[in-house]
Formats: sequence, structure tokens, C-alpha cells
Amino acid sequence: YSSYVIENILFKIAFPAEFHGQTAVEIAMSLHHKVKFQLNEIELIKIDTQNAAMRIINKTGHLYNPADRDHSLQYMVAYALIHGALNYQSYSDEAASDPKIDQLRNKMIVNEDSQFTTNYYDSTKRSIANRITIHCKNGTSLAAELEYPLGHRERREEGLTLLLKKFTTSVNHYYPPHSAQRILEFFDDPQFWDKSVSSLMDALTLLD
Repeated sequence: YSSYVIENILFKIAFPAEFHGQTAVEIAMSLHHKVKFQLNEIELIKIDTQNAAMRIINKTGHLYNPADRDHSLQYMVAYALIHGALNYQSYSDEAASDPKIDQLRNKMIVNEDSQFTTNYYDSTKRSIANRITIHCKNGTSLAAELEYPLGHRERREEGLTLLLKKFTTSVNHYYPPHSAQRILEFFDDPQFWDKSVSSLMDALTLLD
């Protein structure tokens, strides 16, 4: 049972987006270079998603604060299409003041894909799929679909490097240099899994 639980842990490692929208944000970032110079030519953006995202992050209308914005699928997708990135500053009042964000949000429709919902609740898959289709005024369109986000068990190998980088950055940011070095060496030790919990807590709490 414990190994099953560990296998199903989702790591948020690529960008700070609510998990039901992670694949949508990744898609939007991948489409950024194709649309960044023709945002005004976009006529419609269709997002197909799972039922959970429809209930939790399908948010239209005025967004009052960062908490509102990081639970708006439309806001996250619009920002990623415009900037090709998403970070904690993307939800600030300053970032949200860009009129292009709401212009794109107003062109979006969000629908549930029944197969995405089925696969989301399937314990053998637990996928968190999204599909984005961008229709342009000249009749052309772009579409992309992604089933599993970075940090999902199906993308463990791909996500591991990013997870380790995030951990190293966080340790170096929080701890003094010598403490950070000791902690990183502790986790890098080949005998790490044989160590006691108390030794781990000592490594994390003893400051130089």
C-alpha cells in the first residue's frame, strides 16, 4: 500500500499552477512562440479539460487577487500564451494589469471532455489531460493535447532532474551556505535510504 501511495504522489516542479491546469499551462507555453506576435489575430481559444478542472479552476469574470488568478484556468493559459512562462509573480496585481490577459480570457471557452474525465478517475491512469485549440481570424488553427503533467508518475524520469534542481535551489535559498552544503551532501549520500529519521531531522535543523 505504501509503495502505491508514493507512486501516486504528484510533484509540482515546473511552475506554480493548480494541478488540474498544469498540462494546459505546459501546452500554452509550447504554443507561445507561434502566437506571441499575432495575439490580435486570435478569434477563439477552446480548452477541453476534465470535470475536476471545470469545477475547481474554470473561472471567468473579474479576478480579485493572486489566489483568484492561480485558480483560474483561463488566466494561467492566457499568461502562458503571452509570456511563454509562469511563476509566482505572474499572479501579482501588476502582472494582471496587462490588458492582453483579459483580452485572451474573453476569447476562451472551456468544455469538459468526457474521456479526459474518465481517465482522470481511472486509478491505473490518473491522467490530468487538457487540450487547447486556437482558432485564428484567417481560418487557420493550432491544437495541442497533453495527458500527464511534469511531476506525474508517468513522467518521473523527465521530472526528476527538475525536482532535484528545485530542491537544491530551495535549500540554498533557505539555509546558510555551510548548512546547505551539509544537507545536500546528506541527501546525495549513497547510504541515504539506510539513515534514520532522527539523523535527517538533525541535518535539516542544525544550523552553522
